[in-house]
Amino acid sequence: MTQLGVRSGRQARQVERSQKATGHGRPYIVRGIPTYDILSEENLVRIEAAADRILAETGIEFRDDPVALDHWRRAGAEVEGLLVRFPPGMLREVLRTAPAEFTQHARNPAHSIRIGGRNVIFAPAYGSPFVMDLDNGRRFGTLEDFRNFIKLAQASPNFHHSGGTICEPTDIPVNKRHLDMVMAHIELSDRPFMGSVTAEDRSEDSIDMARILFGADFVDQNCVILGNVNVNSPLVWDGTMTRSLRAYARANQAAVVVPFILGGAMGPVTNAGAIAQSLAETMAGCALTQLERLGAPVIFGNFLSSMSLRSGSPTFGTPEPAIGSMVIGQLARRLNLPLRCSGNFTTSKLPDAQAMTEGTMSMLAAIHCGANFILHSAGFLDGLLSMSYEKFMLDDDLCGALHSYLDGVQIDDNTLAVDAFAEVGPGNHFFGCAHTMANYQTAFWDSGLADNEPFEKWEAAGGLDAATRANRAWKKRLAEYEQPALDKDIRDGLHDFIAKAKESAPDAWY
Repeated sequence: MTQLGVRSGRQARQVERSQKATGHGRPYIVRGIPTYDILSEENLVRIEAAADRILAETGIEFRDDPVALDHWRRAGAEVEGLLVRFPPGMLREVLRTAPAEFTQHARNPAHSIRIGGRNVIFAPAYGSPFVMDLDNGRRFGTLEDFRNFIKLAQASPNFHHSGGTICEPTDIPVNKRHLDMVMAHIELSDRPFMGSVTAEDRSEDSIDMARILFGADFVDQNCVILGNVNVNSPLVWDGTMTRSLRAYARANQAAVVVPFILGGAMGPVTNAGAIAQSLAETMAGCALTQLERLGAPVIFGNFLSSMSLRSGSPTFGTPEPAIGSMVIGQLARRLNLPLRCSGNFTTSKLPDAQAMTEGTMSMLAAIHCGANFILHSAGFLDGLLSMSYEKFMLDDDLCGALHSYLDGVQIDDNTLAVDAFAEVGPGNHFFGCAHTMANYQTAFWDSGLADNEPFEKWEAAGGLDAATRANRAWKKRLAEYEQPALDKDIRDGLHDFIAKAKESAPDAWY
């Protein structure tokens, strides 16, 4: 089975280095550096107390899902119409049955991932209606674009997950595109993937396709697909999301529970208030999975963002949400839940300096806060409205660097290099010594896009900027992509399922 469509030279060496770093093909990163905790115990308790007051006094509405309301009544919450109020400590007690760590299985077992603990997973950006590249500009996404981004991720050693709705394939009917998207993930990648959440029946279709791929009994006992569900902040859980959340939990699959809090609009402008709101909303969603199926895997998610108070426009990659992620990480660890947090966020409209500055700010926050599943690791542009081919490649390069960063500093006889000092002696260089020759292939991360040549050589080669180099790189990667093998009977079964599902309903475009 073809694992990665990577050929020769620098890319091949990158794959070799990433595999040697853990000795098992690097299906995910095990962090070698600690998390960065910024708040004291006293202040964490104050945030938790504020969240408890929000839950107990203001409450959360659960709309268009009577089953969810019944779950809450039986669990001991106070239900008045659509409004649910929670006694302090109730949700934490419910969440005790959620696993702190779990495996999401890939169709290629070598690419299965472990979510939680010290493990870190990079997945592409999610949800953009538009795509961009330097050749054709900004346009609505198509199924071809969707498939292209899956191929770009599959062919890279820097990602661990195929992602979900990498971009919206707007050339496919709304009520049927989920079938083509899940099939594309299954066919074009052998890494873990995400399913649809836009309606309960679409979530169930996604899970049914996973059952065809893995077998129904295996799916009942193991996580093979994720569903990313969002709170309608502030303090509303819409039935579309809770029904999908429950569908995943019912099937023993993992919901990724994420509030989207735009400070000053869907939440307070102050970081502490937005964090307390996020904690309240996310705990409620995570706890609902346990009421649907005890022990179902779930991921505690977070999406703090800010806005320009002059214009009302959203802003991404700013410092306040980034530092807020550090606190979210502490709170998630106190709940003993896996964390999805932050990503390569930017409001820039081009793959430029602004995009990389903002993206690096938010991505490093995810790294240091202890995030386990980092969605939006690559391609995010235009405030998530656009998926950029060039930004995808630039972010891919950053993800490669973060592999080495997360490995930390290894200490052993070889790395301490005492014998090398004896060989080289004072005043001489290490360039050709035995230690350098034995370690040079794995000593440093090697960028696939950066230009480190002297100015004159760079100028003579055309003086290309990073975005132009990224444009050439994604085209080359697509040209070299090789599709991983898939059992013919499984493929035929999936195509039959899709054909029947599409025939069962007329096309709907909204």
